[in-house]
Amino acid sequence: MDFDVGIRLKQVREANGLSQRQLAQRAGVTNGTISLIEQNRCSPSVSSLRKVLQGIPMTLAEFFTTEDLPPREQIFYRRDELIELTSIPVKGKVGQISFRQVGDLRGRNLQVLHERYAPGADTGGRTMLQHESEEGGIVIRGEIELTVGDRKEILKAGDAYLFDSRIPHRFRNISGEECEIISACTPPYL
Repeated sequence: MDFDVGIRLKQVREANGLSQRQLAQRAGVTNGTISLIEQNRCSPSVSSLRKVLQGIPMTLAEFFTTEDLPPREQIFYRRDELIELTSIPVKGKVGQISFRQVGDLRGRNLQVLHERYAPGADTGGRTMLQHESEEGGIVIRGEIELTVGDRKEILKAGDAYLFDSRIPHRFRNISGEECEIISACTPPYL
C-alpha cells in the first residue's frame, strides 16, 4: 500500500488549523515548498520532511502512522447536538424551564445556552440564583421579568442584559407565551 506524503501533510496541517503559509513560517521553509510537497510535485528528503513537521510539531513516526488523525475540535453545532442540561418542571404550572448548552465545556471558560421559559416559569422565588460568574443574554422571543438585586425589568424580544452573577437574580416568565433567550456565562455555572 502506497503512502501519500502530500495528502497526509495536507491532512495534518489542516487538522492543526494551519495555512500553508503559517506552517512554512513555523518550519522555516518557503510556502512554495509546502505547496509542492502537498501536490506531490516534489518528494522531500527525510531531513526536509522532519524540518516541516517540527512546525506542527509532530514526529516522523506520528506522521507515518496509518491510524486516523485525532478528531478536530468541534466548532459548529446543529440544533440536535445541543446538550440538554435540565428540563425543570415548574411547580403547580404546566410549563417548564429548559437549558440547552452549546458544546462540551471541558477546557472552556464560556458557557453558551439556549434557554426557554414556559409561561409561569420562575428560576427563583424565595431563593434567587447567585454564583461566581458574569452573564449576559438577548431575549429572542417573548418576554421575561429579570430581577438583579433590587432592580427589576421586563425584557422583550431584542432586549438584552449583562450583569455580575454574584448579585442575587431571578428569571420569571409572567407572560402568556414562551420566552426564548440566548445567553452566555463565564465561568460556566450550570
